[in-house]
Amino acid sequence: MFDYNFHWRPVMKSLPDLLEAGLLTLQVATLSMIIGIVIGLLLALSRMKKTGPAYWLATAWVELARNTPALFQLFFFGFGIGAFGIHLSPFAIVLAGLSFNCAGYLAENFRGGFQAIPDTQLRAARSLGMTAWQAHTRIIIPQVFRLVYHPITNQMVWAVLMSSLGMLVGFRELSGETQFFASRTFRIFEYFAVTAVIYYAIVKIVLGASRLLAMRLFRY
Repeated sequence: MFDYNFHWRPVMKSLPDLLEAGLLTLQVATLSMIIGIVIGLLLALSRMKKTGPAYWLATAWVELARNTPALFQLFFFGFGIGAFGIHLSPFAIVLAGLSFNCAGYLAENFRGGFQAIPDTQLRAARSLGMTAWQAHTRIIIPQVFRLVYHPITNQMVWAVLMSSLGMLVGFRELSGETQFFASRTFRIFEYFAVTAVIYYAIVKIVLGASRLLAMRLFRY
């Protein structure tokens, strides 16, 4: 027989702390995406060379990031490197784990974007006197970002949601803060129901911001 009594007052009392933890979730996800984009571009360019140490390093990174659980990667930065005397804060552990994973997935998105750009554009840019750096930064990479913009948005949503794994390494982001308050008040359903709404709102804000940014960047 269903006899559960709902008590929302403890949740409402701690709502400011949950919202602050939600901002921390958004912060670590955004930073991991920025780092992931930069490293992902480098990995994609390295894998396109098809040879050399940079190619093999990039391939190993992508294969590990895409074919091992995100929780395993998080535990590696949280506990694995501790065997070598390297101890990171919970924030740094989550940031490193998410950045590693995002870079691996984004590298393949970027590589697909580069392969979709005709080689003639690069040769035309070089024939006009541009250096390789100028040709890539002014001609090729802007087009690549337009092609992979939506996968990047999806990866950002993934980073927001997967940051919840940080509670397992002591990171007090939204899920970690929810678990802390729920364990003190025993109002499990109420806290996680409100947290689900906050996650939903964060994701919708991310998607809305991405649409506005796309309208700004890709008007033409």
